[in-house]
Amino acid sequence: MPEFAWLGLDTAGRERRGSLRADTAEAAREQLASRRLYVVKLEPASEGAGAPLLSRGLVARRRLGGKQLTLFTRQLATLITVAPLEEALRTLSRQAERDDVRRILGSVHSGVVEGRRLADAMGREAKSFPPLYRAMIAAGEGSGTLPRILERLAALLERQAQVRGKILSTLAYPIILAVVAAFVVFALMIFVVPKVVEQFENVGQELPLLTRLVIGLSEFLSAWWWALLLALALGAFLGARALKEEGLRMKFDALLLRLPLIGRLIRDLHAARLARTLSTMVASRLPLLEGLKLTTGTVHNRVLRAASTEIAESVRTGGSLSGALRKAGVFPPLLVYLAASGEASGRLDLMLERAADYLEREFDAFTTTALSLLEPAIIIVMGVVVALIVLSILLPILQLDALAGGY
Repeated sequence: MPEFAWLGLDTAGRERRGSLRADTAEAAREQLASRRLYVVKLEPASEGAGAPLLSRGLVARRRLGGKQLTLFTRQLATLITVAPLEEALRTLSRQAERDDVRRILGSVHSGVVEGRRLADAMGREAKSFPPLYRAMIAAGEGSGTLPRILERLAALLERQAQVRGKILSTLAYPIILAVVAAFVVFALMIFVVPKVVEQFENVGQELPLLTRLVIGLSEFLSAWWWALLLALALGAFLGARALKEEGLRMKFDALLLRLPLIGRLIRDLHAARLARTLSTMVASRLPLLEGLKLTTGTVHNRVLRAASTEIAESVRTGGSLSGALRKAGVFPPLLVYLAASGEASGRLDLMLERAADYLEREFDAFTTTALSLLEPAIIIVMGVVVALIVLSILLPILQLDALAGGY
């Protein structure tokens, strides 16, 4: 039976859109008329399309970003407490400033108008609404606590955005400082040193070793800087391609976890994210096993993903969460202890939330301390490099002064 995409108006003059199945276009119009809808446009939907043609649009659809998804969740949580879900979705889709966001929210709204559950309607835009998000929405719809679930989801997304923002703001200054330092050194070696070296070409004396080394490096950078950039770009491309191979990626991720500082940061950040997500899901009455499976797919480090998979399998076979965390051996002892305490007291969600708070505070303190030491280290390294360049220029000058004074 063919599927038709339609656009119409209800008795209140509000725009409606969606899709339906009928033998002919006339039968589709009769179905819509029986629902007291005035048909504005009716056309066959594309074969195999996950969304109606009218709501899909002709332009390729982009996904909702983290900030947009967080804002949408918070606004929807507020609106559905005072308005029906369909009206709240229509309001949010119309007030969106960007066309792609308006199309995505319009597609979700159309799905709800067609009679689908909100989680199923969001499944039409799977790139914008992750499986974990949709699972919590489905749990809220099933238990009749959708407003409360949306509030928890909004709080979870806002906290994750806050952590990401702290990481970016903390790393921004050292990265910019390192880039500026490298640019200054390269500019000195390519533009300044060759001009000064010209003054020593006819001296007739052997130049100091440091000066000869700096001159050789300067000549290499001046002549082959483009080849160096090309080699770096090619190395980055080949490295990215090589890391797509699962075995090599597993070894690389294991090496990252063994690094003194970076390994601890990755473990703590993953543990905090896991604890906060599971806390939200347990508080939302979502099955722990389902939460573990959905969370596993969001882990980028292959070693930690494998450990999360083992935890989910252990819980599936009847083991406790704390026992599975302890057996994995890659999570902080505090998380294991608080998970065991939560299971014993029946307050697993509260204990996991406290574990996440503590790990995030530890992460903030650790990164602040580490980067406070990194900034002066970059300045010192830059100062040493510049001092060596200046010394390589001054040594021949002092040598010439000494020779002139001997006559």
